[in-house]
Amino acid sequence: MAMQLPSQSMRGRRVPMSEINVTPFVDVMLVLLIIFMVTAPLLASGVPVQLPESRAGALDQESEPTQIAIDRSGQIFVDDIAITDVELAQTLGAIAARPAGPDGHAVFLRADTTLDYGRVMLVMGELNRAGLNRISLLTTAPGEDGATPDDSGESADDAPDGEAGELLDPAEVEPI
Repeated sequence: MAMQLPSQSMRGRRVPMSEINVTPFVDVMLVLLIIFMVTAPLLASGVPVQLPESRAGALDQESEPTQIAIDRSGQIFVDDIAITDVELAQTLGAIAARPAGPDGHAVFLRADTTLDYGRVMLVMGELNRAGLNRISLLTTAPGEDGATPDDSGESADDAPDGEAGELLDPAEVEPI
C-alpha cells in the first residue's frame, strides 16, 4: 500500500491562501493621511490673522483658553464668534463669571500686525476691566509659514544700529 501525499489527494480542490493582501489597506491609509494633512491646517484657526513674529517659546497650557482674535478690518472674534464693541464687555464678563482653574482664566489674544495700537488696547482694557488678567499675546516664529510679509517692504533689518529692540521672554513680562 502506497502512502498518498497531501498534494496528490487535493489536486482538484483549491487550497486557501494563507497571506493577507495589504495593498487595499495601504491605499486607504494613504488616502486618509492626505485628507488629514490637508484639513489639519484649516482647523488651526478660524479667523485669518497675520501674527507678528517672536523668538519666545511656546507656553504649556492645561485647560482650554479663551481665544480672542482681531482681524485686519478690526472685527473682534471671541472663540471664532464675531462680536461688536458694545457686546465685548458683556461677553468678557460672562467669561470671567465661569469657574476657572487655580491660576484663573487664560486668554489668548491674536491681533493682525496691520491693526491700530488703540484697537488692540481697547480689547486689552476690557479684558483687564472684566478681571481676565492672564493674557497671552500670540505671535509666529520668525520665518514660520502662515505669516505673510508686510506690503511696505520694510523689515527688522532696516532699523538703525543699536535700535534693534530686544525681545522679552514671556516670564519677564507681568500681566496687565
